[in-house]
Amino acid sequence: MITPSRRTVLTAAALTATTTLLTHTPATAAPATTPARTQLPPPTGPHPVGTFSLRLVDRARRDPWEARECRELMVGVRYPARAVHGYERAPQMTPAAADAYGRSSGIGTAGTVDWRATRSHAHTHAPVARPTRPAGFPVVLYSPGASDPRTLGTTLCDELASRGYVVVMMDHTYDAQVVEFPRQRLELSVLGREYARAKEAGPEHIVALLKKVVDVRVADTRFVLDQLCHLPGPLGRLLDLGSVGMFGQSAGGFTAAQTMHDDRRIRAALNMDGVMGYTERDDDPANPSSVATDGVDRPLLLMGMDGDNHHTVASWGGAWEHSTGWHRDLTLAGSAHASFTDLQSQVPQIARQLGLPREFVVKNVGAIDPVRSVDAQKAYVSAFFDRWLRGRDDAGLLERPSRQWPEVRFVE
Repeated sequence: MITPSRRTVLTAAALTATTTLLTHTPATAAPATTPARTQLPPPTGPHPVGTFSLRLVDRARRDPWEARECRELMVGVRYPARAVHGYERAPQMTPAAADAYGRSSGIGTAGTVDWRATRSHAHTHAPVARPTRPAGFPVVLYSPGASDPRTLGTTLCDELASRGYVVVMMDHTYDAQVVEFPRQRLELSVLGREYARAKEAGPEHIVALLKKVVDVRVADTRFVLDQLCHLPGPLGRLLDLGSVGMFGQSAGGFTAAQTMHDDRRIRAALNMDGVMGYTERDDDPANPSSVATDGVDRPLLLMGMDGDNHHTVASWGGAWEHSTGWHRDLTLAGSAHASFTDLQSQVPQIARQLGLPREFVVKNVGAIDPVRSVDAQKAYVSAFFDRWLRGRDDAGLLERPSRQWPEVRFVE
């Protein structure tokens, strides 16, 4: 769920599954005669991309949100493909999940956006390529923002797969607005219900809920790490499990950093605009996480929207001060919180087709040119994992400001 102004783990707007994003059409705009359709930017790496979805069942853990004996997760796997001719391009969202997302996300009024129509650039069940490294493919995990489906990170995950990574995109069941399991079984978010209960009970219960959300996400991630060697087909035998990184947006970025703090299998983490404290205010130092109080001893990249950095976000400042490993803080000038999701490219397309004003786009995905924003993110996300999972730093992007990417500012 995207909210216009907050970057905390959860917000009232996210938890109650309401938002103003794309729900207002100016009075002068003519009603759309056909639903808006969007295209995602293509990946730029040398490999075509394959994909499949997988249900994982943690039989050692009861579901922490609902009365179920086991914790069930859905993941999407992106990987370098040998060939894709004859293999269908996968949708960004499956039809059932797209319909549920359209009803619950608040992005557009009913029927104004055709979420089913958006295709990714990954091909379903395409054959796996041969790794170019003897150790196998490095692995990157992706965690989305609170209430978001994993599919809102499709652009960057396809990009990494095209550059030779295996990427595992996680849905956090009952956190995400909708998770589709086999046979079109849909499980919806309970966070709205849980937030209402916590708010009625008092501030300390809200803090406890925020902590539970992140704790559940970290436990999900550690279970997925356990399952990597069991991926179906040849892929599980082709992974370099000594080169595993993680990234995410908003609460997913928090999850990436916290998981690296808790689990040494994560070698490098990238937090894209995610506050790392159990608070509803970015500048509030109260109730910090352990990654904020301890820092980390492995590479951590903070990448924030315009105005978010380790001087303005209290939990980032704590992690910055206490981290002994390599760390950088980058600001994407002109960006907004949603800039670090697929909505960076999709919102301007939707707004243009629905006749929404530029001011509305700026409010939700920033003033930055969407093409430049996406391309800059591709460059820096790839450079980060190339350096720390492959030992390559071809462009030196992480060492100093680049004339090629003036939008990316280094914060000291």
